[in-house]
Amino acid sequence: MADTPSTAHKAFGDIAPALADITDNVLFGDVWQRPGLSPRDRSLITVSSLISLYRVNELPFHLKKALENGVTRDELIEVITHLAFYSGWPTASTALSIARRVFEEAAV
Repeated sequence: MADTPSTAHKAFGDIAPALADITDNVLFGDVWQRPGLSPRDRSLITVSSLISLYRVNELPFHLKKALENGVTRDELIEVITHLAFYSGWPTASTALSIARRVFEEAAV
């Protein structure tokens, strides 16, 4: 592992160091690096899943990651709008509030 603690280690490495290592090495070190999908596509899938499953705790991180992976603000809003019809208005409304905060912080 690098000298700088990863996001996982900062978030929960003190209480669950093994889970932080698995997050870094398996999830982001293997799954996210597989050649079958681009990081951009993986971000779209992940954001869609998090919105649909109402996993609001992980959504800010992955919206920011999606922006870093080349997904545009307009595309993310379109995903949320589309999902309003499949996962429901409450999930979309909540995702919009979270997206607004992430966009403001990222200045996009």
